[in-house]
Amino acid sequence: MKVNFTLIDNKVVIKLEGSLFVEDALLLRTKALAYFAEGHKNFLIDLSKVDYIDSSGLGVLVSLQKRALEHQGALQLHGLTGVVLELFELTRLNKIFEIV
Repeated sequence: MKVNFTLIDNKVVIKLEGSLFVEDALLLRTKALAYFAEGHKNFLIDLSKVDYIDSSGLGVLVSLQKRALEHQGALQLHGLTGVVLELFELTRLNKIFEIV
């Protein structure tokens, strides 16, 4: 999995590419928590090039969403398609996340 972090207008933009498995989820969490520690609280995660997310990946996304809300921030998901979109609909996480 490729992970790219950039700052755009005080928002941390995270672009993911490939499949989000346990190892990648831990890396994503660690890097995102470093941005929280620096005071950032608004995140946009681009999932348009993600073809699969396992339960650990979902858990990390939920954890980051919770942390953003605790800090009066927001976490938005962008580009959900195919199996990834179906997974969010099946688990009803599409009701929890702001999907743009």
